[in-house]
Amino acid sequence: MSSPSISERTLVAERPYAYHQGTDMKSDELPKAYDASAVEDQIYKDWEASGAFDPDKLPGERKEPYCIVMPPPNRTGTLHMGHAAMLAIEDLLIRFHRMRGKKTLWVPGTDHAAIATQVKVEQLLIKEGMNDPRKELGREKFLERVVQFAAESRERINEQVRKMGSSCDWSRERYTLDEDRNRAVNAVFKMMVDDKIIERGYRIVNWDPQFQTTLSDDEVEHKEVKARLVTFKYDENFPFAISTTRTETKFGDTAVAVHPDDDRYKQYVGQTLKANFCGKEISIKIIADEAVDPKFGTGALGVTPAHSMIDADMAERHGLETIAVIGRDGRMTMEAGSEFQGLTTVEARKKADEMLEAKGLLTKVEETEQSLPVAERGGASVEQLPMRQWFVRVNKPFTLKQDTLKWKKGDEVTLKQLMTESVEGSHITIYPDRFNKTYFHWINNLRDWCISRQIWFGHQIPIWYCHECEEKALGRSFIEASKIDSSTVKKVASSWYELAKNEPGFGSSQFFSETYPKTCPHCGKDDLGGNNPFVRDPDTLDTWFSSGLWTFSALGWPGEEWKKLRDFHPTAVLETGYDILFFWVARMILMSTYTLGEVPFKNVYLHGLIRDEEGRKMSKSLGNVLDPLDLIPKYGTDAVRLSLLMGITPGLDTKLSEDKIKDFRNFTNKLWNISRFILMQIGDRGAGRGARGAVESKTFMDKWILGRLDEVAASVTRKIEKYEFSSAGEELRDFTWSDLADWYLEIAKIEKGKEDILSHILETILKLWHPFMPFVTEHIWKTAGFEGGLIVGQWPITGIGQRASGNTFEVLRMLITDIRRLRAEQGIEPVKKVEIAIVSQDPSFVEQNVEIVKHLARVESISFVQAIEDGWATTMSGSATIGINIAGAIDIESEKAKIQKETAEIEKYVSSLEAQLSNDEFTSKAPDHVVGQMKGKLGEGKVKLAALRDRLGKLG
Repeated sequence: MSSPSISERTLVAERPYAYHQGTDMKSDELPKAYDASAVEDQIYKDWEASGAFDPDKLPGERKEPYCIVMPPPNRTGTLHMGHAAMLAIEDLLIRFHRMRGKKTLWVPGTDHAAIATQVKVEQLLIKEGMNDPRKELGREKFLERVVQFAAESRERINEQVRKMGSSCDWSRERYTLDEDRNRAVNAVFKMMVDDKIIERGYRIVNWDPQFQTTLSDDEVEHKEVKARLVTFKYDENFPFAISTTRTETKFGDTAVAVHPDDDRYKQYVGQTLKANFCGKEISIKIIADEAVDPKFGTGALGVTPAHSMIDADMAERHGLETIAVIGRDGRMTMEAGSEFQGLTTVEARKKADEMLEAKGLLTKVEETEQSLPVAERGGASVEQLPMRQWFVRVNKPFTLKQDTLKWKKGDEVTLKQLMTESVEGSHITIYPDRFNKTYFHWINNLRDWCISRQIWFGHQIPIWYCHECEEKALGRSFIEASKIDSSTVKKVASSWYELAKNEPGFGSSQFFSETYPKTCPHCGKDDLGGNNPFVRDPDTLDTWFSSGLWTFSALGWPGEEWKKLRDFHPTAVLETGYDILFFWVARMILMSTYTLGEVPFKNVYLHGLIRDEEGRKMSKSLGNVLDPLDLIPKYGTDAVRLSLLMGITPGLDTKLSEDKIKDFRNFTNKLWNISRFILMQIGDRGAGRGARGAVESKTFMDKWILGRLDEVAASVTRKIEKYEFSSAGEELRDFTWSDLADWYLEIAKIEKGKEDILSHILETILKLWHPFMPFVTEHIWKTAGFEGGLIVGQWPITGIGQRASGNTFEVLRMLITDIRRLRAEQGIEPVKKVEIAIVSQDPSFVEQNVEIVKHLARVESISFVQAIEDGWATTMSGSATIGINIAGAIDIESEKAKIQKETAEIEKYVSSLEAQLSNDEFTSKAPDHVVGQMKGKLGEGKVKLAALRDRLGKLG
């Protein structure tokens, strides 16, 4: 569709439906089905052009800020249904608070995602024919390809975000690797270096041998595999056996740990024993540690400080030596001995087992389940290796430079204390609150955070090294040792750094600088004859470092824009998946409390994973992935949004299927047809209407529906405020479908003169539904001619409805429902009108509403009697008795034949299910959910069969 002309834009404002459909339609000519694909793109363009997404352009005086900073999707391709759920929930909140008069800001953005994006590009380049893309292209050309890919991903992602109806402020779009965010990263890095809570240290890290980089815990997956648990003695003279699944690491054992209360080993505790393990001399200290499980294996645990974080902790407690026997290439080092050096870990494990068995030292082999750590990208086995890396010290005290939470400026605290107090002190509320326990468990066991990565794409660490200072400190010449022509500046600069960086004592010259330094702050010298004396640390920062600053860096910190947007921080809520509570949420709390002295957000709402209808994780290999961009053209954005907002529970995984989305597409059409009916009733009564107070009720039913509307609006408001989105939507749907469509609109067909009330109801339900399903509600709003755009409409004011006794209406509703049920039990066709008799002590209420009963229950006549005649079908409705004259209402013989035929079919169906469920071979092999479904169907079949037989008996 081409852009509208000026005259056409005027038409959009006056009669929007005419522009979207291309004709000037009247309400009674509106199509019976809503075509989302015909209107959604234009509606979004209209919203964006109106300035409704920008807090500075919202109408009216808005003082209270409400801000969400969008969790930035990774620039690795396209969005999945988990992202779609996040967008639906956050947009609901933004639209709700915008309509309540708040100054709303929703900041969009994307994450450079460091290793995830770099690996993706490497894989694409390998498919193009390269063997080693980084080596073949070099850093600059390789990064050009990554930047190009990231830019293309941004376009696809932003298209999807728009398609979901996200009302975010695109004028403030951010990127975690843009210039302003880099400035924020460097500023915080320097603050932490100055506070000595960022330090370079030698620790155990997760290492990916395939991509040659450290990994964060969330980049490591755990794959359940079968493994061999072997029990063996180091050599024939060692006094007892140990058990392990990784014999190749035992070359690096420096101790054996036992439980202090284990009597089997008490005599050895404190001794240091020598052994020859597969040809290598090792020294083993026997230590007692309560972390040992005496029931696992032999109760004696070989301690390998270099290749296990748990063992490294134990080594620190007991002062043990660390010996690395696995290198960065995933192969055995010289510390494993000449026979094993260069072997892969798998090859070394096999060879060690064979040598132990040949010597009679292998006493037991068992098969066991093992959780194998593998890299999320690439799938290589992850090794835990000791390395010199950059770490954030979470347990090291530092001095506060500002009042923070419960502490004052000048107090000493640790980052872990700040993270704990943020939730423990109720500065942040987590929904659902059961995740508090999980959060504290993770914080209590938090290790120092390794923030350096050996990849090229990301924020490069802003630390420089001086060649001259390092040569003095280490006492040797690296330029001479490099044997490279000193005039080749880059080669010289990189060569001395590569030679020196792993030597003990290296780093004494390090200093912070965002750009290439002019002089060394330590020795005061500059260019050593033009040979570039300064080398920047080539590592980049963990992507969580920059995304941890997101709530305030996205608002402009530390630049000038921060002053303008300062009031939006802390943000209102962080909505994200529970699976990154520790990796991202906790780090955002760490960064914000450290940098600003305040929490990053007031609330955390955690949604679960989106799974397929069988509860499986969506994946391309299973062929069960639902793509939002595929579903929106078929069912409309509103249906996709509703499927992600309703029928969900915070923090629990959700099953999603196309059938569920299709059901909500049907509800979207239901709302359209409800609105269409009302518009046909009110004509132009909606035109020019704005928000107003109560309307005048003329009948009992008017009072009832207005009272119910007020109750529902108040309840929906409370539930959204408490993040109970599904419950709010379900209540609103029940009101819309049942109270309004099934009851009041049916009554409105016989009680005329309700135009103002119907207009008020339509206006209100469109407002209530707008945060859930913005497109269809905005389209109906404009079609109805209501003032302004619904996106900036005023949220319904509650407490002004005209209340009527709900119990009084329920008497009438129950009566009509019972008449309908009795008709169905008697097999009376829905279109056939019947004769009714009612026995009641006080029939006056029914008499006053007799036309309503006749219309809704398809009744020809109603008589109020003392007793029901013989031969009439009867039922109770409260204290009243209802009778239906079935004489002539049904063809007895035809009805009996129909019931007999249906009975025979159900009997056959029940017998088939019983036969299958009594077959042990079938029930033992079939999945539990299949057997459960069949049992449910059998129960339903038996109930229906009993009802049919009862009905047949009554017919004689």
